[in-house]
Amino acid sequence: MATARDVMHTGCTCVQSDDTAANAARLMAELDVGSLPICGAEDAKIKGMVTDRDLVIKVMAAGHDAEAYTVDRLPQGHLVLADANEDVEVTIAKMKEHQVNRIPVIDEGRLVGIIALSDVSQRMPESVTGGVVGSIKS
Repeated sequence: MATARDVMHTGCTCVQSDDTAANAARLMAELDVGSLPICGAEDAKIKGMVTDRDLVIKVMAAGHDAEAYTVDRLPQGHLVLADANEDVEVTIAKMKEHQVNRIPVIDEGRLVGIIALSDVSQRMPESVTGGVVGSIKS
């Protein structure tokens, strides 16, 4: 039985909850990623996720100053997490149910990795990948 830990990629960088949208965008560009976990400035626990789409739609298009708008002000829906030791099929079911492209993986409350669609496609059978992709709406 494969676990979420077996499929995730490690080395995740968080943007701090009190950091600005502009700094989050610069960090995404530097790391060449489309999303970042938001971690608490005081406790380093994951608080949410920020995507490049969030920055464009909820900050720039809404007329906010990205240099002053902190990422903790971004509206956050229900944060969907995977436990590092859960069966990867449970994690994939969460991705499908909540229609998310990426899911943070935690171990004892701390962020240890992320599973993205690319991780699923590289490490799981094609039929599993197709099922996840088919369930996620753009």
